[in-house]
Amino acid sequence: MTSIQVNAPIRNLLQNEGRAKARDPLPRLLAQLIARAGGEVMVERAASRPWASALFQGRRHVIALTIAGPDAAERRAAFAEGIEEAEWSLSGHFVADIGIDSSRPAPGGEWMELSALTIEDW
Repeated sequence: MTSIQVNAPIRNLLQNEGRAKARDPLPRLLAQLIARAGGEVMVERAASRPWASALFQGRRHVIALTIAGPDAAERRAAFAEGIEEAEWSLSGHFVADIGIDSSRPAPGGEWMELSALTIEDW
């Protein structure tokens, strides 16, 4: 299981940012999800695997986040509102589908699990 506590700049997530086409857009997507959540956020789990159809190839992502703090419920609601229509900036990829699969209160915050499908942008 992968987890990171995010209270500082997220530069280390973006090691591939300068490349024209990163193989896995997960680090950039995580950085944008963390920024969207604001405040104290912990990535409990982040996994990515290849995905393909007859016409497209990309990656399927599963991400579990905990939003912490006294305002966690309000931040979770703001995070979730409009996430399906949100614009994401992923070098060489685009988000074809994203949604919150599950959420619940957690000790000191709110836990949620998201899934996303990114497609290579030719």
